Amino acid sequence: MNTFDSYSPDALQFLRDLKANNTKDWFTAHKTTYEHCIKDPTKVFAAHMESALGALTGQPHSSKIFRIHRDVRFSKVKTPYNAHIHVALRPERTTAQPPMWFFGLSPEKLTLGCGVFQYDNEALANFRRAMAGPKGAELIALTDELRASGIRIGEPDLKRVPKGFDKDHPNEVALRRKGFAAWIDITDTAFVTEPNLVERSTATFQKLIPVFDLLSDIGSPTGPC
Repeated sequence: MNTFDSYSPDALQFLRDLKANNTKDWFTAHKTTYEHCIKDPTKVFAAHMESALGALTGQPHSSKIFRIHRDVRFSKVKTPYNAHIHVALRPERTTAQPPMWFFGLSPEKLTLGCGVFQYDNEALANFRRAMAGPKGAELIALTDELRASGIRIGEPDLKRVPKGFDKDHPNEVALRRKGFAAWIDITDTAFVTEPNLVERSTATFQKLIPVFDLLSDIGSPTGPC
């Protein structure tokens, strides 16, 4: 595996310039910079993060680097490129929707996250059964704890408790969720140009281990139903 220390300042400048010049002609003229400063380093960074998160969680991980080309077929915004770097890291396990880790770098900020955006139908049913029990109370308490420490968590997806559950259920705020994710926003993007980015990202992800553990327990074959 190639070594990786940090992104170069040129990587941040490329993202800023791409946001301001989001055209095929501009990207083509600067493709070498993209490959040298963004594409190739991100591949190496993601591989190192797989190992780091494997050591942190005790589970092997795989990564997905999202394409810089946008799918504009169904979008009103027709700019052809994503002016950001997005990497998702997933534990290699048999459950359909384990919690994932997210690394997102834009010209404005770096965001590190953990969770499940939205469960599919089968996994959502299992999640709701868990939220109706003690795990729901745990999720509510964890939400309060993380928010108090400055970690960003979105509001529940539904306005009402889903059908089949008491509308006055004590865990109603957890039952109204279709997924759960927590986010740490770092507004100083120079974070990615400083030494030991893998180690510092992993230390930041460690703050979200309670999210990973709780959702992993819910999703495991032997976990609560």
